Amino acid sequence: MNINFLKYSGIIAAILAWLVIFLSIFINPWFVFTRNAFSDLGGPIAKDPWLYNYGLIIVAIFTFLYGIYLVIVNEGKVEIVGSSFVMVAAIFLSLIGIYHEGTYPHVFVSTWFFIQFDIAILTYGIGLLMKIKKLGISMILLFIIATLVAIVVPWPSAATIEAWGISAIDVWVILSYLSIINKN
Repeated sequence: MNINFLKYSGIIAAILAWLVIFLSIFINPWFVFTRNAFSDLGGPIAKDPWLYNYGLIIVAIFTFLYGIYLVIVNEGKVEIVGSSFVMVAAIFLSLIGIYHEGTYPHVFVSTWFFIQFDIAILTYGIGLLMKIKKLGISMILLFIIATLVAIVVPWPSAATIEAWGISAIDVWVILSYLSIINKN
């Protein structure tokens, strides 16, 4: 199996996530970043909610593939566990698209997507700490700063804190990609 494609799947997922969000906002002019949640774009009042919901499922597939890639290329057990948490987070991301806004488990799967990714960031960072100290410390600091800011800031809407969380994930994707390049 050629894993070169998988190497870029995390970056593809990050770009695709923002593309889905921005396209969904574009076709739903009622959406207000400081009042809504991104999931509203896939709910019953949204125009073409399939774009957001199926878009998240596609992003989840690329995220899961990136987790697989990280499991394949990493030798450290802790990094592999962190990579496995990425795959679990990807499953929860796909569930956000399946259990869209307005369905019972939506809040649960949305919350657990971010929690699982936080655990992945921290675990992967701990795994890197012994091998690539600067990147390991960077990931652990990312986890600490992202979590503290998420807790302390009085966010005006769910979308604003979701954007913060997605941005932290994007930074982690870049750092994890750099960790693989530094190993080779």
